[in-house]
Amino acid sequence: MNIIKFAVGDLLELKKPHPCGTNKMRVARVGSDIRILCEGCGRDMTLPREKLEKVVRHILPTETEK
Repeated sequence: MNIIKFAVGDLLELKKPHPCGTNKMRVARVGSDIRILCEGCGRDMTLPREKLEKVVRHILPTETEK
């Protein structure tokens, strides 16, 4: 199994949308649990790394990486 590298500030595209309608989340904290913030409504969630790796579709490029 491949381990996905997350960094603070990464923009993630998830497989399913959040109830507010967007499927983009920003990484706020990294560790064994990862804190993500919804780009649509600002809600924050803390998920175990294993669960987040299963629901992430892509890590989108940020403006600093372009």
